[in-house]
Amino acid sequence: MGKIIQGHPVVPGNSKGEILFSSESLSFWGGYDSQTGEIIDRRHPLCGRIAAGCILAIPTTRGSSTTTAVLLEAIRAGTAPGAIITRGVDQFLALASVVAEVMYSKPIPIIALDDEDFDALENGKMMHVKQDGTVEIFD
Repeated sequence: MGKIIQGHPVVPGNSKGEILFSSESLSFWGGYDSQTGEIIDRRHPLCGRIAAGCILAIPTTRGSSTTTAVLLEAIRAGTAPGAIITRGVDQFLALASVVAEVMYSKPIPIIALDDEDFDALENGKMMHVKQDGTVEIFD
């Protein structure tokens, strides 16, 4: 049994994977390769890491609404994170997941945590995201 955190399910869903955490926001436009799932923003601390299949934890997105298009393409290509955890609601990520549900029947969970719970996340730990917004972190 791990640590249980109750989040807000912006887009509900189930996913399990390794946490890929950063306290810095990420621009998907020019920062995420939708063909490989690699974070390619050279100034971002996660640069070079593959987010595909992971539970990506970023406070918010940075930049324009193009984030939605890049994430939607990654979902279509099968290179998107398994779920995304944010600090509060990120409308661009939520929109991509909702549109992916309509277009491809493949939404990804988007879970919003409060500041304290988000800041307690750590890279490399395993997480189970549940339909009701509950996240369980395993040591």
